[in-house]
Amino acid sequence: MKQRIQKAAVLGAGTMGARIAAHLANAGIPCLLLDIATAGDSRSRNRIVQAGLEAARKSRPASFFTPDTSRLIHTGNFEDDLAKLAEIDWIIEAVSENLEIKRNLLGRVEQVRRPGAIVTTNTSGLPIHAIAEGFSQDFQQHWAGTHFFNPPRYMKLMELIPGPQTLPTPSRKCATTASAKAW
Repeated sequence: MKQRIQKAAVLGAGTMGARIAAHLANAGIPCLLLDIATAGDSRSRNRIVQAGLEAARKSRPASFFTPDTSRLIHTGNFEDDLAKLAEIDWIIEAVSENLEIKRNLLGRVEQVRRPGAIVTTNTSGLPIHAIAEGFSQDFQQHWAGTHFFNPPRYMKLMELIPGPQTLPTPSRKCATTASAKAW
């Protein structure tokens, strides 16, 4: 089985989430970056995710290969934009290291993701199996930990942790696109 990654999403625009999104954009993969919504109109509801993306743009060492690379990242929030995950091939959760927060968010993700979409967590301290416990078989078969190290662009390693039901698919291949498609 081959699975091509043409669009990715990162849930959580904090230090790690925004820089993981930057790393994906550096590889040419359009990325949806989501975080919690704030009160207000559609522009101000995305204040948190916009601040995370801006921090990645200004980070030193640089998170992006070139400043223009950030155009591959589209932003939104968990309330208004979660349904867009149905178009995503790889969803990376990078929210607070809190089991309840992760499970609540991923429970919502499970309702909108398309079958077969890969879902991973960037957790470094919580058991992978506990986060996805009780989720559907398809979710658990496409579930793993992908622990990026900080800063992702410069740390040339990522820990991959399969869950107890993760399908063995050594032939997965990442394909990139030259430009972002409309969301």
